[in-house]
Amino acid sequence: MNVSGLVWAVTLVALTLVLLADLLIIGRRPHEPSVRESSLWVTFYVGLALLFGAGLWLTAGASVAGQFYTGWLTEYSLSVDNLFVFLIIMARFAVPRKYQQKVLLIGIVLALIMRGGFIAAGAALISQFSWVFYLFGAFLIYTAVNLARQGDSAEEEFKENVLIRWSRRALPISRGYDGARLTARENGRRMFTPMLIVMIAIGTTDLIFALDSIPAIFGITHEPYLVFTANVFALMGLRQLYFLLGGLLDRLIYLSYGLAVVLGFIGVKLILEALAENKLPFVNHGAPVGWAPHIPIWMSLSVVLGTLAVATAASLIKSSRDRRRELAGVR
Repeated sequence: MNVSGLVWAVTLVALTLVLLADLLIIGRRPHEPSVRESSLWVTFYVGLALLFGAGLWLTAGASVAGQFYTGWLTEYSLSVDNLFVFLIIMARFAVPRKYQQKVLLIGIVLALIMRGGFIAAGAALISQFSWVFYLFGAFLIYTAVNLARQGDSAEEEFKENVLIRWSRRALPISRGYDGARLTARENGRRMFTPMLIVMIAIGTTDLIFALDSIPAIFGITHEPYLVFTANVFALMGLRQLYFLLGGLLDRLIYLSYGLAVVLGFIGVKLILEALAENKLPFVNHGAPVGWAPHIPIWMSLSVVLGTLAVATAASLIKSSRDRRRELAGVR
């Protein structure tokens, strides 16, 4: 793709306006959104992503649109996995439900900024060193194996990191929340509220998750524009999805296994691409490996869609059976 500076500017302005409108709505009326409201917003953001992909199809072709859709779907599914940890953070810090929207949105904005830096760094590395794909692929396979071993263990995924622990010790923190404010006056002294610690926890946790999501999407497309827009569209509707899924999250018991398969597949795909373009002198004497196959984008999209569909269906069937057994046991 040859994306001009004007297209980049228009895209950034449009996406920023959408996020500002979202923030304005929350700021004017903090509340816990209903299922209907969350459904409408999720539908809106998914529709935006589909329309954006259709625009890419018309202007740049089916292959580019397929790369965007596959990357967006992969990032979206990985973001859903993040929601498990966000639920734990909200519960651990006892954030009132009506203020959780603001926490999530600010955390998402921070995540977009940090991921933008990761994307720029990843694109720069890839343009200079093709062997980076070996590292990305190996890391994704390693992550996939760990994810498959852990299974549904979101409780263990969140541990207070160094920044959170330092903030607790070094900053003057009030005993309770003051709405969604970050500061409050307590006993005549200006102090930070626990809301600041929650936002630090959300932001830094998402930064950790970006360590596998960014290599994953670079395994689907090498175009920084597609990588960035897929990440933005995946994160933009995450706040509403958090409230829409709600109690459904704990029923997606096989989602981690599905994501492990997706990450493992993309990791293998990256290593095969690295072999096909090999320049490392100690691999095949520095020559490309002829037998390394090219995996087309339609196959990647089929694997991602099929794996997530199977994992979701199996999770809901298992949860439904377990619930029926529980009810039968009570009776």
